[in-house]
Parts: sequence; structure tokens; C-alpha cells
Amino acid sequence: MIGIIGKKLGMTQIFNEQGQQIPCTVVEAAPNTVTKVIETAKAGFAAVELGWGEQRLRRESGAGQRTPRGRRANKAEVGHAAKAGLEAPPRVLRSFRLDDAPGKKPEVPTFALGQKVAVDIFAPGELVKVTGTTKGRGFQGVVKRHGFGGGPNTHGNTRHRKPGSIGPGTDPSRVIKGKKMPGHYGAERHTQSNLRVERVDAERNLIYLRGAIAGPTNGIVFVRKQG
Repeated sequence: MIGIIGKKLGMTQIFNEQGQQIPCTVVEAAPNTVTKVIETAKAGFAAVELGWGEQRLRRESGAGQRTPRGRRANKAEVGHAAKAGLEAPPRVLRSFRLDDAPGKKPEVPTFALGQKVAVDIFAPGELVKVTGTTKGRGFQGVVKRHGFGGGPNTHGNTRHRKPGSIGPGTDPSRVIKGKKMPGHYGAERHTQSNLRVERVDAERNLIYLRGAIAGPTNGIVFVRKQG
């Protein structure tokens, strides 16, 4: 099932033909370039690699020139992008399986190296799943991280947001693996399914998805068709 790489712009609201107010997340997905085609005969599965954005390049060596500070694409990335006819390597590369639709196996679509994939592959009313990286919230306690209720707020209690006992002392005399404890919260890969495409703006490369998706504003997301 093919998809596209995009950038989350934020949330807004639109009104449908029945006059209902629908909260939507707007994803900007500039046309992705096919940078690699994986065939079933060689790899055992069919997939296509798409590229989004552009990386900065180092200057050509010459008199009085130096490479500016900041990350620049290396030669391997430049060579890989050149096979698809790109002057600058994409910022993000992502492979999308073409033969993993559930149920009856449909006909696998074919793509050519250097082909563009735009938002017009989606249609209003279609269901998609979106993968993004959740907002990082640093080190957090169990109340915020796991939703613990905490202790009483009255009668002399001073352990309002503490986890309490974390395990018996006699048997098994240790803390069980997987115990919900304080720790790093957020900055994790998250996939949201069954999101409805409400509107597709091909001129501005925008997709309006019903509901919320993971990630901050300007976060990179992967929108895939749902079989």
C-alpha cells in the first residue's frame, strides 16, 4: 500500500456539506521522488523508497572556498539521489511496502525511478494510517507518564504524586520487569489508524485528516493507505 512523506502543519476545522464542524490535522506533502524500487524477485517483497525535502550540499573544491558549517550530504547520499535524477539528496527517505494489503492480494502497482508521488493518490473519504514521533516530554513521574491516581491530598499525607510500593519484599524480593516507573516520556514512534481523509488540496499539496496525529508542528509524518 503506497503512502507519502509529509510535514504536520497543525490543526484547523472545516465544515462538510451537512454543516458539521470537523476538526482536522493539515499535512503538507510536497511531491515525493521515487529513489529506489524494490522488486519481489530480488528481495522477496515489493516496495518503493520515497524521498522528501532536500539536504544541503558541500561546495565544490576551489580556490578560496571552504565548506560552511552545518551538516552536509555525504558522497554516498549524493550518488544515491543522482540515480533518481536529483541534484540534492532528500532529507528523509522512507520505504513503503506495496504488497502488504490484508486479505486478497491485489495487483502490485509499478513505479519508475525518479517518478513523483503527490497527494492526489488519496481521495476524500479514504481511510489512512499516520505514523509520527510523539512530542518529547523529558523525565516525568508516574502520574503524568502512566496516569497514576496518586495519594490522598488531606489527612497529613505528603506523598501526593509518588508511586507507592513497587513490589513485595519477601517474595519475589525484587521488582518485576516492566513495572511502571518514572522515566523518559514521549519522543516515541506512534501510528494512528482509521483516520479519514476529509479534503485533498492538490494545488497546495495539503491533506486534511480528521482528528489528531502524533508529533509537534512541523514534525515529519508518514501517511499510508489503509487496506
